[in-house]
Amino acid sequence: QLQASGGGSVQAGDSLTLSCTASGRTSSLDVMAWFRQAPGKERNFVSHIRWTGGRTYYADSVKGRFTISRDVAKSTVYLHMNSLKPEDTAVYYCAVRTTTANDYNYWGQGTLVTVSS
Repeated sequence: QLQASGGGSVQAGDSLTLSCTASGRTSSLDVMAWFRQAPGKERNFVSHIRWTGGRTYYADSVKGRFTISRDVAKSTVYLHMNSLKPEDTAVYYCAVRTTTANDYNYWGQGTLVTVSS
């Protein structure tokens, strides 16, 4: 299971940190990621982090503003969002790909981030 939290309403230029905690068979974690879905649009990739080694990857739209990190002991991934823009408004979902899966196979419930200008 994945439990995401940290969403809220902020002003453009503000910062916000999302967190997502995995429970259950955390020993099989391979990649944890964040996706987002803006109103009326499809869900898009934001960032991911490899559970072993911590290698990260970002969508171009957030590169330089967002930072993904993890706390292995807490089985938690964070998304630190800086310089937020109105176009960052979306429901943010965390996702997990386990070591035996070819794609993300567990999803959190989503947390809403609203950025006003």
